[in-house]
Amino acid sequence: MGNRGILHDASNRIVKGWAHKSWVTCLLLYKGTKRPKPFSAGNYSELFFLDEATAFAAGHRPCSYCQRQRSNAFKAAWLSANVPPHEHAKFTLPQLDACLHPERTRRGGGKVTYEAALATLPTGSMFQHDINAYLVFAGRYMPWSFAGYGLAVSFPTSAVVTVLTPQSVVAAFSSGFVPYVHESAIR
Repeated sequence: MGNRGILHDASNRIVKGWAHKSWVTCLLLYKGTKRPKPFSAGNYSELFFLDEATAFAAGHRPCSYCQRQRSNAFKAAWLSANVPPHEHAKFTLPQLDACLHPERTRRGGGKVTYEAALATLPTGSMFQHDINAYLVFAGRYMPWSFAGYGLAVSFPTSAVVTVLTPQSVVAAFSSGFVPYVHESAIR
């Protein structure tokens, strides 16, 4: 479940894309936490994703409260891929969020994407080709849907695609961090 802050008004209409730069994914269940119904007054606007790979493609990262170990593992991989080693010890999650923010959204709204050779994308990356989104998983390219991933399709090895996952996150995946994927990807 994603959290970007309170995005809805009293009528439960989405009125903004984010309330802060800490876009995180939280566990649905954590230490018996009881959540009110989604979009409750005064509570953050719950965003639901198929899986962690989809959440990363949307620009989210693991929450450091309910997913501390996962958050630490992601931060370590992200730092290894994107920040000089002498800066790692003092680099904070708000700094990571500040670096990630311009990679996920444009001023005034709209998703940031970039072009890359498909062969360079690591497991967990998501890309768009034509109007469809795909997951790179274990050397396969699986079409995404709200219900799960479809059967793998092939692309030419020379294909250049529109990458949906932020560039620094793709670099973290290349450094060894592997996002969790929906069970339909593992068949």
